[in-house]
Amino acid sequence: MGVIYIGDRETGKTSLALELANPSSNNYVKVLSPPYSQLKALLWDDVAGRTRGTSGDQATYNETLEIEVFLSTRRKTIYTDWIDTPGEIWRASWQKNNPDKWANFVETAHSSQGVILVVPPYREIIRQDMGINSDDFITQQQWVRRFDNWVDFFRYKCPNVKHIALCLNKADLLQGIDLKQEAQKLAFHPHSSRMNWNQRNDYIFKRFFRPVRSHIAQLNQYTSGLTVRCFITSIYNRDLLELPWIYLGIYLK
Repeated sequence: MGVIYIGDRETGKTSLALELANPSSNNYVKVLSPPYSQLKALLWDDVAGRTRGTSGDQATYNETLEIEVFLSTRRKTIYTDWIDTPGEIWRASWQKNNPDKWANFVETAHSSQGVILVVPPYREIIRQDMGINSDDFITQQQWVRRFDNWVDFFRYKCPNVKHIALCLNKADLLQGIDLKQEAQKLAFHPHSSRMNWNQRNDYIFKRFFRPVRSHIAQLNQYTSGLTVRCFITSIYNRDLLELPWIYLGIYLK
């Protein structure tokens, strides 16, 4: 099963992937291989005290992840191509200057069945406390315009994709959000979840993704057999972090 894992710069893609592999906190998703120590050595910068961004010198960081998802009646192991892209790859200038690398990435996207797209929160929904600088985030208008490009990418570069998980990351920074309470509503439990997948999607879509409702409608209209689901994620809550992977584990063949 091919899954591409993409997003713009500074959206927290690397931090999410590293935390997913953390063996001390897994619930229903476990990264079996490579080991957490190997990923941390590759992705964590001890001096800076943070994850390293994917180098703009390469089109993709490609690692085969063996992920075990605990479902309601069984365990399912997913062999996933983790394709983490540097933010620069989405710039037209980068694509023009690196045609071979761009072509290789497009080839990978072309054959993928699933996509996890990590997007940042937009400025208007960021909390105005705790020293958070809202200027570090794009405006809602810019955020919506960025989705024009994502729609084109999915429509024309990902013809075989069946499931797209749109992940609004850094949910801990959102106005009016109690991370623990949101996780209690949305969390997956094999026999006692408070919401099903459609209810989770509707709840998150209505709260955070309404500005791009026309974009999501376009994807559903023009791509046969495609399902788009909305999620919120944070490295500070394991239940929310695991949800998109559980979803893909259930529905991707």
